[in-house]
Amino acid sequence: MAIQILGVLGIICVIWAVVSAIMITVYMHRRGRKISILWLRFMILKYLHEYATITREETGKVGPLFYHYVVPLNIALIILVVMIVGFWM
Repeated sequence: MAIQILGVLGIICVIWAVVSAIMITVYMHRRGRKISILWLRFMILKYLHEYATITREETGKVGPLFYHYVVPLNIALIILVVMIVGFWM
């Protein structure tokens, strides 16, 4: 039962990160950057870096979408490790 709950939480974290990635690309597009939707999976780290740079220049700190992308992926990674360890024990 606990493994299933962790699996659902991991999926929610991944969905959260995907939505954040889409929001970052929309933000970048509104700032006049060229965004390739076809290559989004491979280019998201570049867009994430550009987003952090732009928001740091505008406001003096990194924008919230940066953390809305990074934090759930780290949580999902931790959940995955816990699930693997739990499966083998």
